[in-house]
Amino acid sequence: MISRVYISHHRDDEPMALRLSRALERVGLESYVSLYSLSPAIALAERVSFGVRNSECLVALLTEKGTTSADVGQEIGLARGIDQLIIPLLEEGAAMPFLVEHLLPIVFTEDSFDDCVGLLIKTIRGLSRLEWLKVSCPKCGEEMTQYLTPQEEVDSVLQKGSNLETICSYCQNRIYLDPRTFAPQQK
Repeated sequence: MISRVYISHHRDDEPMALRLSRALERVGLESYVSLYSLSPAIALAERVSFGVRNSECLVALLTEKGTTSADVGQEIGLARGIDQLIIPLLEEGAAMPFLVEHLLPIVFTEDSFDDCVGLLIKTIRGLSRLEWLKVSCPKCGEEMTQYLTPQEEVDSVLQKGSNLETICSYCQNRIYLDPRTFAPQQK
């Protein structure tokens, strides 16, 4: 079962990695992403090793810079060495690194990154049991936990091009969620 994900990325892709991390956290997955700024008393190599080894899956964010990054290559190598599941997210136009070129990537562009995140969540849902959704109400700011919408309903809403709907259990405000990332939307 997948409960923790390590997001391998180039330092310049930190904002994209954080967007991905927030989406994964909304569906109950812990992610290691900002290891560069955490625990400054522990060496970066040890933080990375800890993050990869304590995850059940490595998501490789392979942008142009990410595919040529020595750090990303080493993180992928560590994950391969411990026979960990690797899911590559490949920016259109970038080349897959040697160690993962045999894998089927989820391809994205800057404009389709949320679609990529949605497909990643759907993929992990197919491999794991994700049950809970954490939502912060845009009106009152409270965070609530609810059952995660069944995938069939998510797929139906995606086909219609609309949003998922829920109600804040605190202020009773109607909340609209992006069905790909489960992020609250302004309506």
